[in-house]
Amino acid sequence: MAAPRQVERPLSPHLQIYRFTITMAMSIIHRITGIGLYMGMALLAWWLIAAATGPEAYAVFLGVADSIIGKIILFGFTWALCNHLLSGIRYFFWDAALAFELKTADVISWGAAIGGIVLTVIVWFAAIVLRGVL
Repeated sequence: MAAPRQVERPLSPHLQIYRFTITMAMSIIHRITGIGLYMGMALLAWWLIAAATGPEAYAVFLGVADSIIGKIILFGFTWALCNHLLSGIRYFFWDAALAFELKTADVISWGAAIGGIVLTVIVWFAAIVLRGVL
C-alpha cells in the first residue's frame, strides 16, 4: 500500500505580504484605545471616590492629577476617548454598509485620526480657558 500523498496547502498571508494601510492602523488603534479607556475608568472611579470621601482624599487625587505625569496620562485618556469615539462613528458607517470604497474608507480613517487629535486639543484648550489659566 502506498503512503498517503502529502498535500501542499497554501500558506496564510502574513504582515510581510500585506501593505500597511491607514484603515489597518486605525483598526489596531481602535482596539488599543478601547483597552486604554477600560483602564482609564479606574481614574474616573478614583476621582469620584476621592470627591465623595472628603477633602483629604480629593487633595491626594489632585496632587497626582496636577503633576506632569498626571496631566500626560489625562491627556492620553482624553485622546483615547476622542479617537475611539470618532473611530466608532467610522465603524457605524461601515455597519450601515456605507463608505466601503477604498478612497472613502481611507478618507474617513484619516479624518478619525486627525479629528481625534484636533478634538483632544479643543477639549484641553476649553478646559484650560474655563479653569482660568489663560
